[in-house]
Amino acid sequence: MNLLTFSGVVYAISALAGFLGALTGLGGGVVVTPALTLLLGVDLRFAMGASLVSVIATSSGAAAAYVKEGFSNIRVGMFLEIATTLGAVAGAHLVSAVPTSTLAVIFGLVLLYSAWASLHKMHEEQAACSDPLAARLRLDSSYPGPHGFIRYQVCRVKAGFGLMFGAGILSGLLGIGSGAMKVIAMDQVMRIPFKASTTTSNFMIGVTAAASAGVYLSRGYIEPGLAMPVIPMVSSANLSRELRLVFAGVVGLLAAEMIYNGVTGGLK
Repeated sequence: MNLLTFSGVVYAISALAGFLGALTGLGGGVVVTPALTLLLGVDLRFAMGASLVSVIATSSGAAAAYVKEGFSNIRVGMFLEIATTLGAVAGAHLVSAVPTSTLAVIFGLVLLYSAWASLHKMHEEQAACSDPLAARLRLDSSYPGPHGFIRYQVCRVKAGFGLMFGAGILSGLLGIGSGAMKVIAMDQVMRIPFKASTTTSNFMIGVTAAASAGVYLSRGYIEPGLAMPVIPMVSSANLSRELRLVFAGVVGLLAAEMIYNGVTGGLK
């Protein structure tokens, strides 16, 4: 298979993987890596490098629109990026040291968690809370609603910051945006409403991926012929819970296959 044909196949698989990721709410990045690895036999580290490049591209496009519309909490995003960026760089430096089989198992477990998170009910509204650090950093904000702007308060900032460092490590280690983990941390711990947490997560993902992409590039894990066809992926969708259940099941099968190959040594 020559480079042009291979790029065409990668483009087709990435488009399907991106569509699947959009249907489940995971984004294409977390789905395209197992698709490339399991279907085309691409080395796991090179697949993760290509995924990082795609995450940067798709996140940057969507983030600008969300910021303009007033959904993203810029102050929260910039503050939490300190933790995710440090974690992403640390995780990226671990890629060469961690065996491929272990990476595959970790990736499969994260994929299972992400599929569960895509079906988990998030908070559209929040109970009143008070965090002195949030007030000092002016993290409380608002987002557009059907009848005007809806104000909300940010809670448990320190706990959220710590979880974001962990999300950054996973992002750098696995070449993903770890958006599901960011949303869960902001929604469940910091009590930021769903619409604000998802858009703020999207704002953060590109920066997190860019921080670790430099390390991947220096290690030679980003191949232009593989990364370029992966970029034009579907990045978002809003479909019914029934469809999310069906496709989350498919994602679960991908996760099980990744874990199985990691345990049995099927990935080199």
